[in-house]
Amino acid sequence: MIRRIPWWVGGILMALLLLFTFSIFGADRPIGASTYVPFASGIIFGLDPEQYPYLKEIHEAGAWEGVMLLGALFGGFITSVFITKSFRLSLIPTGWKLYKNNSVLSRLLWSFVAGFIMIIGARMAGGCTSGHFLSGMSQAAISSMVFGAVVMLSLVVTGKLFYNTKGL
Repeated sequence: MIRRIPWWVGGILMALLLLFTFSIFGADRPIGASTYVPFASGIIFGLDPEQYPYLKEIHEAGAWEGVMLLGALFGGFITSVFITKSFRLSLIPTGWKLYKNNSVLSRLLWSFVAGFIMIIGARMAGGCTSGHFLSGMSQAAISSMVFGAVVMLSLVVTGKLFYNTKGL
């Protein structure tokens, strides 16, 4: 049986994370993750920041986001192994098997396509979902609230179309 953490504990932990992140003792900047993609690409491919001014603009944010993403990866692993005891390796989640198929290739292909569309959307929206939902909404930014509404509407429409078992 999977142990669940109460919703209010998650809320308190998220509030503490945001307070720390925005403070001068933390990153002194909003939470986000999508800037790390071009930052890491610049490092991996040896791109010159003088030739690509955006790389100079994102240098501090990109370096911090890499640390945050590693922390999220290890934090999720530690939580799933020791706290909720729900860790398992699976190329095909049970929901995918239930509504779609047992094909690993199909799952990986759809995951790649969805991730590709998501990163393009994140760049078009001027930030990723974590940046808009966590940082933007906590600051009551109108753009983040519009983004959140569009994401929620997209989730409902995609869920109805992709996981429809009764037909339209």
